[in-house]
Amino acid sequence: MMTPKDIAPYILRALAEAQTEGRTMDLETLSLAIKVRRGDVRKTVSALHREGLVDALRLRLSLAGFAIGSALLTKELPPIRRPKQVAQKVAAA
Repeated sequence: MMTPKDIAPYILRALAEAQTEGRTMDLETLSLAIKVRRGDVRKTVSALHREGLVDALRLRLSLAGFAIGSALLTKELPPIRRPKQVAQKVAAA
């Protein structure tokens, strides 16, 4: 199961990229961009909002959120989900 802690870097990076390019995102485009269920994205955005990193109503980053998201633009994040083959091998073990 994915937690907000797992998804947060992907959301911050996607929103920073969109804001840098002058694009706006809604919950649907954000969930499609990072390939995560909308409910999980909503839950994570709410958690980031409570931390002061995202304005959940406008789906825009705060200055602190933008700084973190911009730093993540140059980082290679691991795949958000394990490849299917690896997951099957782990389940069989």
